[in-house]
Amino acid sequence: MIYNMGTQLQPSQLNSPGKDIESYLSSVHSIPILSKEEEKELALKLYEEDDLDAARQLVIHHLRFVVHIARSYQGYGLPLGDIVQEGNVGLMKAVNKYDPHRGVKLVSFAVHWIKAEIHEYILRNWRQVKIATTKAQRKLFFNLRSKKKSLDWLTKEEAEKIAKDLNVDVKDVLHMENRLSSNDSSFDTPVATGNDDEIMSPSQYLEDKRYDPEVIVASDQADQVNKQELFAALKSLDDRSKDILQRRYLSDDKATLHDLADEYDVSAERIRQIENAALKKLKSLMVDFA
Repeated sequence: MIYNMGTQLQPSQLNSPGKDIESYLSSVHSIPILSKEEEKELALKLYEEDDLDAARQLVIHHLRFVVHIARSYQGYGLPLGDIVQEGNVGLMKAVNKYDPHRGVKLVSFAVHWIKAEIHEYILRNWRQVKIATTKAQRKLFFNLRSKKKSLDWLTKEEAEKIAKDLNVDVKDVLHMENRLSSNDSSFDTPVATGNDDEIMSPSQYLEDKRYDPEVIVASDQADQVNKQELFAALKSLDDRSKDILQRRYLSDDKATLHDLADEYDVSAERIRQIENAALKKLKSLMVDFA
């Protein structure tokens, strides 16, 4: 796989985009663009001969194209170096999949792979809370900003036009605009309450329903009914099965299979069989009671 070659894809003088972006951009733009004949020759060597050096050359000579695409995604507040790095992953995947016999230039083929990797990176990192998961939401996420004429909220007419252009519902456009305009808030970050000595987090405002009297009473009643059904079902078992279950599950000092096997003068496997049969019958009886 081409994109498993790591640093071999970059010449020694080329820095990682994440470390020194200005130096990286300068290095990338100093790499000459391949002619049509050179690109085809390298692509054929890779496709027909699995020439990894040809793959490296194809990637290296198209790095400036990744930078060009990455710059268009700077408005999301993420580091350009990281965006470029993700785009480079897409370029390497494209080179690996490229078929020169189809008559399509590598640039035209690679643009979709590069953008796909960048899109995934932005959606993973732009917000902690996922903002776009469906195909329609992703389309809105990456097109809504460019279609808005100003930073103001969309008018009804603008929302309808965008919805028509993107083939989505108006309510989806308005919902995405609201999500893009909001910010993530930490669930546990302290917030001033107005009193100098009192600071609480949003999580502390949640109602603790564990101590709701209605919940407590309902839980106690359910436990009581379950106990009554359990003891009624136990009475239907033979004495040995009842004794085994009580000592294995209901006693504070629980007996082991071997303890009971010694007492009843049978094998531990036989005790396990009796136990399983009793549990199965008990479960059936309690379902009938319910």
